[in-house]
Amino acid sequence: MIIGFEAKRAFKNNTGLGNYSRMLICGLAQEHQEVYSYLYSPDMTGEYSRHFTSYANISTVQPSGFDRHFPRIWRSVGVSYHLNQDKVDIFHGLSHELPHGISRSIKRVVTIHDLIVWRFPRYYSLFDRMAHRIKMRHSCRIANAVVAISESTKQDLIKYLRVPEEKIHVIYQSCDPIFWRPIEEDDLKEVRKKYNLPEKYIVCVGSIEHRKNQVSVVKAMAELPEDVHLVILGRPHGKYIRKVKSAIRSKKLGNRVHIVSNAEFAHFPAIYSQAIASVYMSRYEGFGIPILESMCCDTPVVTSNVSSMPEAGGYAALYADPSDVKQIAESLNRIISSPDLRKQLVAEGRKQRENFTQSKIIADLYNLYNTLVPQDED
Repeated sequence: MIIGFEAKRAFKNNTGLGNYSRMLICGLAQEHQEVYSYLYSPDMTGEYSRHFTSYANISTVQPSGFDRHFPRIWRSVGVSYHLNQDKVDIFHGLSHELPHGISRSIKRVVTIHDLIVWRFPRYYSLFDRMAHRIKMRHSCRIANAVVAISESTKQDLIKYLRVPEEKIHVIYQSCDPIFWRPIEEDDLKEVRKKYNLPEKYIVCVGSIEHRKNQVSVVKAMAELPEDVHLVILGRPHGKYIRKVKSAIRSKKLGNRVHIVSNAEFAHFPAIYSQAIASVYMSRYEGFGIPILESMCCDTPVVTSNVSSMPEAGGYAALYADPSDVKQIAESLNRIISSPDLRKQLVAEGRKQRENFTQSKIIADLYNLYNTLVPQDED
């Protein structure tokens, strides 16, 4: 079986879509060495290129000659020429997109992570909104199979894009392998020192933007014990950071809320692991990776009771209305004040995270590929 992947974000993106792409590509290469993969991307420079060089069953393809000057057109149309040349059986668009002109002999799969552009159109400019919607409609229309990363995303696909239910396959995602590895005590101490982490803190991971709802978390901090701090781990996106800082000032929390925007991704597990709890009060997510990352680090989670978050957290999290500051504070106070509850949530998290291991995700994906291009058994 030969699989082609639209891999731009696997090489260039350091957040959710990039992590998903790298996990899936590398996991498939590790667990199914009989599968050969081609990665199509206009730019393969940067730190993430090293993820793929050690696999004998992965090759990379990028534009050459005249096409190098028009990378967007190459991704949207030119890639299709290479698929025939490379004898690809299945082409998988890992982040909402499939190119035009794919031969009918090649099976087409697209992963849809979320429908933010439909649910929260105000987060996009008019041009970006139209472009994203056109691409997603095209991809879902021509795909033989649409992968939704949660049941919540599946229902959105049916509601907003009217994708036939039988065409949608819910295959969850895992998180980066670094979250599944044990952490040495020396590494914990080094990370605590490097970022000057407080003795007792709650961690809130995610881009600092309106949808992630850090303002509500900051306001909830005013109702928590004074020795508990908040570490917001993420880069500012747009002007929302002003609202976060305004909330910090109005609640007089300047000494207790710490915004860390330059943390190395490799240090995230150690930051999670030393927190009393993790809080993730997003208003909408396709899945909610920080919930899984928290469970992998044995950190109790408080998260939103909307969209996909309950799917990710199961019985391993406490839930609150993301708009209800009092509920958020009450849930966090329960975890802070009860060692028994923390132990219970950690134990449930160890069970829940097994639903999202890389091996399970890759097995589900491989089974889907086999329904599209059945393999001969020896």
